[in-house]
Amino acid sequence: MNRNMSIRSRKEPSGGRHRFTMSTFRGMQQPELSRKLSRLIKSENSAIGAHETAGRERAAIAAALSDWGESTEDDAVSDISDKLGVMLSEIGEQEDIFAQNLEDYRGVLKHIRNMEASVQPSRDQRQKVTDEIAKLKYKDPTSTRLTTLEHELVRAEAQNLVAEAQLSNTTRTKLKEAFDIHTAAIIERAEKQIILARHARRLLNYIDDSPVVPGDTRQAYDHEFDARQVLEDAEADLRAWEPTLEPISSSAVDVPTHVNDSRLDEREQDTESVAAGPSGVAVGNAVPSSSKQLEEPVA
Repeated sequence: MNRNMSIRSRKEPSGGRHRFTMSTFRGMQQPELSRKLSRLIKSENSAIGAHETAGRERAAIAAALSDWGESTEDDAVSDISDKLGVMLSEIGEQEDIFAQNLEDYRGVLKHIRNMEASVQPSRDQRQKVTDEIAKLKYKDPTSTRLTTLEHELVRAEAQNLVAEAQLSNTTRTKLKEAFDIHTAAIIERAEKQIILARHARRLLNYIDDSPVVPGDTRQAYDHEFDARQVLEDAEADLRAWEPTLEPISSSAVDVPTHVNDSRLDEREQDTESVAAGPSGVAVGNAVPSSSKQLEEPVA
């Protein structure tokens, strides 16, 4: 492998994905039924951006640690701080992977929001006809238009009944799918960061902190190979990592929803993020393994 296990050979960390944001009254324009979930989805967008920022900051801290260690002119401190920098940088990379998985979870929640937005008109129509009947009965109880309105109310209630059933089915199915993705992503990030942290602790044992008196010379540092082996062990463990998740059961079947998600997304597109894509993740198999090598690009 063409790999240099040093943080010092890395180029400057990139700024990551740029998240376009726009402050608008879009939330107020949402149908009342989907307004709360829309706010949740937008809040998650801010949280995802925070995780991406945390990953970039962790990489910058890792580089600063390595630079400081090199400036100490202490061979042991210099080598171990550099190797710790590699570990910290990879821990930061896990934050970015976590953010990408959260984008998938957020995309699934949008299916519920879109369904809520599509059901609102049927509720409004049913209520409108009901109100018209009540007003007409008060003003002109003998009006022949009452029969027409009552027939229209029957149709509106039937349409709303179908829409409400579709909303209930979509809400339950997509809620399970979304948080299957979310919780699996949390577990993946935690377990991989634990792997990295445990190996990082091994590195600390290669620093001899025995006190010396003025005039004495410390023993020469001779653990370069051992420290490098720690990085290789960490890389191997990340590669071997596999999710061990309790499967999420689902009795859902594909049913036509008659909701044009693309039209709803176009009408109420989330301009706060252009990074989210379709999740395509099945319930019970939420997050694919995304282990990365502890690999530095050649300078």
